[in-house]
Amino acid sequence: MSLQDILTDHAFCEQKAASTMISMVQMHSDKPELVDALSPVVTEEWGHFRMVLAELKKRGLELGLQRPDDYIKTLMKGKPKGESRDFLFLDQLLICALIEARSCERFKMLSEKLEDEGLQKFYHQFMVAEAAHYRLFLDLAKTYFPEDRVMKRWDYWLKYEADFLSKMEVRGDRMH
Repeated sequence: MSLQDILTDHAFCEQKAASTMISMVQMHSDKPELVDALSPVVTEEWGHFRMVLAELKKRGLELGLQRPDDYIKTLMKGKPKGESRDFLFLDQLLICALIEARSCERFKMLSEKLEDEGLQKFYHQFMVAEAAHYRLFLDLAKTYFPEDRVMKRWDYWLKYEADFLSKMEVRGDRMH
């Protein structure tokens, strides 16, 4: 596991997060609470991308090529086909919450395990941001859907994820 691999994967995760939120705002522009909540997060995520780029440059490293994200690919396979727009909207919010929660966990580990004190602080600030994003997506789900429905579906995603993670190869060159 190289630092360049970690930083490159992290940069692309931030880029994908910003892109996903832009798409959500476009797809759900009729939901003012979502638009108001996600618009500043788009800017924040893109800022995170730029921070990781700066960290790469500071260390004489290049961004490199984006690699496939097996975690996200497998997670997306859990989305049902042919469901209503509302059902898929709830799933989209919960998938985003799950991704943010897992990113928070990874950043916590990096902030505690990396020897470089600067990188410890760097990843601690990302951990805090991802925790807030995780809560934001769960709160948005509860804004648009009854809490019992949200929690039932959240339980589905947690179980689905646990099942595929138990079979997934552990690698050190990716965030997820």
